Amino acid sequence: MTAIENSKLTVVGAGSVGSSVAYAALIRGSARHVALYDIATAKVDAEVLDLAHGTQFTGSSDIIGGSDVSVAEGSHVVVITAGAKQNPGQSRIELAGVNAGILKTMMPQLLEVAPNAIYVIVTNPCDVLTVLAQEATGLPPERIFASGTVLDTSRLRWQLARRAGVSSSSVHAYIVGEHGDTEFPLWSAATIGTVPILDWETPGQPPMTTEELDDIAVNVRDAAYKVIQGKGATNYAIGLSSARIVEAILHDEHAVLPVSTVLRDYHGIDGVALSVPSIVSASGAVPVPATSFSGKEFDQLRHSADHLRQVVDTLRS
Repeated sequence: MTAIENSKLTVVGAGSVGSSVAYAALIRGSARHVALYDIATAKVDAEVLDLAHGTQFTGSSDIIGGSDVSVAEGSHVVVITAGAKQNPGQSRIELAGVNAGILKTMMPQLLEVAPNAIYVIVTNPCDVLTVLAQEATGLPPERIFASGTVLDTSRLRWQLARRAGVSSSSVHAYIVGEHGDTEFPLWSAATIGTVPILDWETPGQPPMTTEELDDIAVNVRDAAYKVIQGKGATNYAIGLSSARIVEAILHDEHAVLPVSTVLRDYHGIDGVALSVPSIVSASGAVPVPATSFSGKEFDQLRHSADHLRQVVDTLRS
């Protein structure tokens, strides 16, 4: 494993999510150079200036940016957060159509200045946009994928850790499938340390039950809605989780993360982007084919795939 030296990350979109990705990357030292790109000149210039003013306190990373796509030149990783927000009364398919149009215009420009980059799509609906972007660009699936359920998995582990009285790093569990309403946890493989989740004993509390785990899964699925209701957007956690994905790429970690790639004959699923445990390295993201699913979980994975395929087909027609 060899880290990419003099690495460059470009974040596309200077809204709350994009700015948070850049901020997290600077603080964590995810890349040697961070660039922020947005067509809104005043907004992106102000965000870059604000971030630059704090670089004395962020180590060796530096920040540039602007409204000309040339700021992305030579990037090793490009994280795309640009897109329209969902308006009241607007369906997810309508939002997907708008953001697909934005991505279709943007991708050729980015590829011209960063032809060898790994592209990570954060803009929602990220799974749908990944399929359309991969088809439009012809990039191999490992080089253009979505942030997927990396954040959802972090939410799950946080809740389980609080319930079990352990650190989040000791919880081994994944959310997979769509980054959205059809996502689900891989309970069959979930452990705390080496102990299966239902066998874990917390002093002074009863063991977890399947009903409690189902409630936790619903809370994880709906967590974003609660945050959005209170503050209008989710930004800090997605910024941190995106920075983590960037580090796995730039440091060539071969880390297993539940990112969303366009699947090719994955347990019989083909042509849709779903989050499954994947090896993330300097080459991009490759699903782990040996991941096992219970009968119920496999049905849930198929349901998630069928749902996303329907949305993609609607946008193609």
